[in-house]
Amino acid sequence: MKIINGLTLKEMIISGANNLFNCYPEVDALNVFPVPDGDTGTNMNLTISSGAKEVQNRNDVSVYDISKAFSKGLLMGARGNSGVILSQIFRGFSISLEGKDVMTATDLADAFVSGKEVAYKAVMRPVEGTILTVIREASDLLAENVEENWSIEKCFEVLIKEAKASLKRTPDLLPVLKEVGVVDSGGTGLVKILEGFQQAILGHVVEKNMATVTENDSRMAGADVESDEFGYCTEFLLRIPEDPSNCGKKPFLEKRFTSTLLAHGNSIVVVRDEDIVKVHVHTLIPGYLLNYAQQFGEFVKIKVENMSEQHTELVNNGKDPAKKEKKEYGIIAVASGKCLEELFKEYRADYIVTGGQTMNPSTDDFVKAIQQVNAKKIFILPNNSNIIMAAEQACDIVEGVEVKVIPTKTIPQGLTACMMFNPEDDFSANVEEMTSSIDGVKSGQVTFAIKDTSFDGVEVKKDEFIGLSNKTIICSNPNKIETTIKTIESMIDDYSSIVTIIVGEDVSEEETNKLIEILESKYPDIEFDVKIGNQPVYSFIIGVE
Repeated sequence: MKIINGLTLKEMIISGANNLFNCYPEVDALNVFPVPDGDTGTNMNLTISSGAKEVQNRNDVSVYDISKAFSKGLLMGARGNSGVILSQIFRGFSISLEGKDVMTATDLADAFVSGKEVAYKAVMRPVEGTILTVIREASDLLAENVEENWSIEKCFEVLIKEAKASLKRTPDLLPVLKEVGVVDSGGTGLVKILEGFQQAILGHVVEKNMATVTENDSRMAGADVESDEFGYCTEFLLRIPEDPSNCGKKPFLEKRFTSTLLAHGNSIVVVRDEDIVKVHVHTLIPGYLLNYAQQFGEFVKIKVENMSEQHTELVNNGKDPAKKEKKEYGIIAVASGKCLEELFKEYRADYIVTGGQTMNPSTDDFVKAIQQVNAKKIFILPNNSNIIMAAEQACDIVEGVEVKVIPTKTIPQGLTACMMFNPEDDFSANVEEMTSSIDGVKSGQVTFAIKDTSFDGVEVKKDEFIGLSNKTIICSNPNKIETTIKTIESMIDDYSSIVTIIVGEDVSEEETNKLIEILESKYPDIEFDVKIGNQPVYSFIIGVE
């Protein structure tokens, strides 16, 4: 094959998306930290699915038109840092193809080099030993060696060979990878996508592996149901049987389950507590998702509310917020858990984007939030380091409103930034005050380990409680309260005066009282402020000031 046209590029995209879908749990398993999080494979899968959805029904013969649509879908669907970087790679890829109907070998090489350059520019502090290194080394090698008469097949042979070699070298560039004994997860995801592209070029479009998935059959990794601003707010509790086969049920795989929900809705929270799975999703097809969920267990509780009807009622009553005069300032915060969301609203947040550690919101989620907040100037509090890039990408998309991301990496930092907001100050003064305030906050978390590992000199056992402070593992212990005390002890110094403890949904009142009693006895001069967050994943979120 000497050229790629639009239809071939479309097949490559679908094949690449499907190949990553089939492999993303393996990519997730490469994550270094032994905590539940917004895994790299999941984020990249959801990102490329969004891009593939944009091209699946197009029949453009121009490679630029297809690449531009793909880039737009990636941009809006980008989740997590890995998803944002992926979207930037193919943004650069598309820019290079402007005005072209077909792509030759040299065009292909130039497109990947352009993708590398745009991706590097998008990251404030590029780190080597990551997906960035893999795309740089692979694209540079192809560009240095490609010749006009090369076939497209040979281009991908060279590109992927170097991408795999680069991936293998990532532990030499990033010590944390070598310590845990893995290669970079983002780089692995990129290689899977490129391999899917290659298979399409060879005439074998990768099909979606349906062996462990029950979504509607499709050549596409994404879904054919468009997300909407309204629809149905659907919540349910699902009881998972101990032995599914004896009950005629299918095994429950949380990652696959969550991906299916994301393909058919948004604002998703999935939390498993032993045999109970709690689910929240906004969708246009609640019946389909309820039927899907029932394959894995039986419902304990179901609640479905028509948000479109509620919106219509507001409009008919003349209460549509879009018709009101815009206020000067608005605050958007990311949080998960009803009580934690209410806590941010008490601290003057106007809009909550549902998400956090285990479910990173997309760029599109932030764009919609900005559109919903009726303000001229808006502050976004991501409250997670893996969400900041998607929020910043949304700022570049929206028009007619001034938006600034305050780079809060934790919930305590977000709450502190909210407190420092002063409606009487101008925009720049608030940005400076809110940003500077987060530097004085030490953040910690207590969660559970998802695998055995040794990290930072700490031996971690699966299902034990682990204490974290500023992304450092402090301790691992089967006792929740002991873990929390050791974590807080490591965070307190001579200048500490207030410790905020946000209590998660898995913590009893008795456990909370016991913890505070021990801490107040040990630190009589420090104020301990307890707040009920009912957040998933984290038993305790800790802020020390």
